[in-house]
Amino acid sequence: MTQKPRFVIFAHNAMYDNLHQVATLGLTAAAMGKDVTIVLLFWTIRKLAEGRIDEMDFSPEHGIVGDQVRSLLKGKKIPTISEMFQDARLFGSFKLVACSAGLEYMGVDAEAVTTRVDDVMGLPAILTLTAGAETTLFI
Repeated sequence: MTQKPRFVIFAHNAMYDNLHQVATLGLTAAAMGKDVTIVLLFWTIRKLAEGRIDEMDFSPEHGIVGDQVRSLLKGKKIPTISEMFQDARLFGSFKLVACSAGLEYMGVDAEAVTTRVDDVMGLPAILTLTAGAETTLFI
């Protein structure tokens, strides 16, 4: 039996436009039959733990354009980050992993994320899990 191509995203930046790219790329890769792993790091862990993963925040540098994009996304009823993650799971192989060191660094209690992720792992386990992936992105 041949192994599915693996698609990995290391998600570090938690601003909405970055998370939206993480979610759309992950969902698309899962729909294409790839084995998808999204590794949550630093700010993405904190945002998830605080229950703000769907918050449409944009960098202040985007100014009024951020407000325009927010309105467009809402008007077009674009799925939220959590909805896209949920939809990606319907295709089979989609996993959210939180980095245990990131939990410590961000002062997040593991219980705040364990119900929202598939696993909490240390970096050695994450690097072993993601080694040899067809595609690896850092966002």
